[in-house]
Amino acid sequence: MSQFWLYFTLGLEHVLDWQAYDHVLFIIVLCAAYTLASWKRLLALVSLFTLGHTLSLFLTHYEVVTVTAKWIEFLIPITIIFTGIYNIFNLKRGLKEKKAIVLFIVTLFFGLIHGFGFGRYFNQINDDKEVMPLIEFALGIELSQLIIVVFVMVLGYFMHTFFRFKQRDWIMVVSSIVIGMAIPMLIENWPF
Repeated sequence: MSQFWLYFTLGLEHVLDWQAYDHVLFIIVLCAAYTLASWKRLLALVSLFTLGHTLSLFLTHYEVVTVTAKWIEFLIPITIIFTGIYNIFNLKRGLKEKKAIVLFIVTLFFGLIHGFGFGRYFNQINDDKEVMPLIEFALGIELSQLIIVVFVMVLGYFMHTFFRFKQRDWIMVVSSIVIGMAIPMLIENWPF
């Protein structure tokens, strides 16, 4: 049981580490466009993101796919900025089914990108090929992700209910702040 807690805690702390906050930013900006009333669509998006990063975590750990770290570190802020810009450009338009399908596919792809980063980190802390430590680590990542989703949804609820923040303003402010935080990461990791 202590091994479970070790890898579970490593997964949890890896995402919630404020010195490596890229995953937190992505989850925040992904959640920003949703309210508690639209939790089912958000759950579908987060599930696809989870599927993507869990798949690439396994592919990386078992060396099925190898991606250069500099490209992953460059692509992760692009996923964050793209999602923020998508939120801002879709403020007036409702999310139609055709756009929803594209958003789901893009979110799955972004999950793959983030998972390569998780896989690289996991390979630094565990180089054996047992599957249980990898699952335990992935479960820690998932719990941290749920913590972030719940935090953003509750914060959004309070902002809408008690401070009378309009949904449009909430999306604009949160997405803009996250984009502003991701741009320095993009510049720092520029591979060209």
